[in-house]
Amino acid sequence: MTEARSVSEVLQDIVRNLQEMVRYEIRLAKVEIRGEIKEAVSSGAWIAAGGVAAISASMFVLWALAYALATRMPMWAATLTVGLVLAAAAAALIMSGIRRAQRIDLVPERTVESVKENLEWMKQSTK
Repeated sequence: MTEARSVSEVLQDIVRNLQEMVRYEIRLAKVEIRGEIKEAVSSGAWIAAGGVAAISASMFVLWALAYALATRMPMWAATLTVGLVLAAAAAALIMSGIRRAQRIDLVPERTVESVKENLEWMKQSTK
């Protein structure tokens, strides 16, 4: 009877340890994913800023063209230059946001590695 009881206790310990490992892995995955989401939001902000700059640039370019046609004066060259500079800024902001977004990896790699290690440990401990 003592042997059966000790086996039961060992199994209960294994189950408790397994439950604790699963809880730990879930916490780790949450922390990793939270960090990646913050990076995604930051990249989205850069892309949005680039979009705003692009809209502003197009407004200046169109205004410059309209002004040039209406007045036929050299002032259009100045407004066209402003529009083109804003367009270049928009392109730079959008490209920067896209590069940042491409670096985001939503797979919680540390968690996956830890789960693999835990599974290997469980295989070894049950032999």
